[in-house]
Amino acid sequence: MIYKTSPFRNLLLHLFFWAFLIALPILLGPNTNSTNPEEIRRSYFWIFYMTSFTVINIPFFYLNTEILLPKLLRAKGVIIYLLTLIGAIVFMLWIHEELFHWAYSNFFPGNHSGGGARRGALMRMIFQLLFYAAIGTSYRLISDRMKEDEQVKEQENERLKSELSFLRSQISPHFMFNVLNSVVSLSRRKPEMVEPVVVKLSELMRYMIYETNDSIVPISKELVYLESYIDLQKIRFGDDIQIDFKHELGPKSSHIEPMLLIPFVENAFKHGVGFIENPTIDIELKDSTSELFFRVANKKGTAMNETKDESSGIGLTNVKRRLELLYPTNHQLEVNDTGSDFIITLTIQHL
Repeated sequence: MIYKTSPFRNLLLHLFFWAFLIALPILLGPNTNSTNPEEIRRSYFWIFYMTSFTVINIPFFYLNTEILLPKLLRAKGVIIYLLTLIGAIVFMLWIHEELFHWAYSNFFPGNHSGGGARRGALMRMIFQLLFYAAIGTSYRLISDRMKEDEQVKEQENERLKSELSFLRSQISPHFMFNVLNSVVSLSRRKPEMVEPVVVKLSELMRYMIYETNDSIVPISKELVYLESYIDLQKIRFGDDIQIDFKHELGPKSSHIEPMLLIPFVENAFKHGVGFIENPTIDIELKDSTSELFFRVANKKGTAMNETKDESSGIGLTNVKRRLELLYPTNHQLEVNDTGSDFIITLTIQHL
């Protein structure tokens, strides 16, 4: 999982980081146990000096992270970057000398050299500057990597959304093509049944137009859509085919991608009728708090493997790809061909 950075959270992190470093000398505090005024004065001097130099180091930190690393290192190369960084460190050491001289002369009037204290402070400042340079470089590299990962993830999400949108756009034309073929066939054999079929078809179209714009819908709505489609097929085939649809929904309906189940049912009617003795189609839908179970079984005929039209198989191929995109790790799709029956079982675990 890619962690998406927040500008506000980043700001708080930076403020906390600098507040802690600035307050660190103060938190350590002066040597209050000492009764020597000179020692106490020296403690306050180091608090003032270390706090002041930490504040001065803030521009150096952001000079490295916001200018030198992104602009010089990537554009000019490592050598130019290192030379510029060394120049910045030398400049900061000069500021250190001036600050130390000014602070020491004010805390210790009459002693302007500082002697060993100045040499000790210089070593501390060199270490501190190298520390800020290292921290800044690490921060920038990690931050850039996270941003790149976020961009890659966003691009991948957009690509998947586009692919899903395209796959969903294929469902309706493919479905309408098959239904209209059914209406044409029915008009020749049972013209009196065309009107109720068209009424059912209008209900299906209403769902397809107004409900499938959402990325997910309640399974209860998908169930109503399946029932309308099955009713349409019952009107079309009458007693020529045995259809058994069992369904059970939990007290709280879960959600699913719209029109995800219909291709399996459509495939059963497409290939489960025709040159088949006593054709039967069994459909089972069960939704629980943990998973969605969907099973479609139909008898096979001798013409099962024949291609009925150029679009045959588009629905199943489409829905398999949608399942891979929508539920990559929490779905199982089993296709079982026993020779006499064709059974599809889909299980989706609710996350």
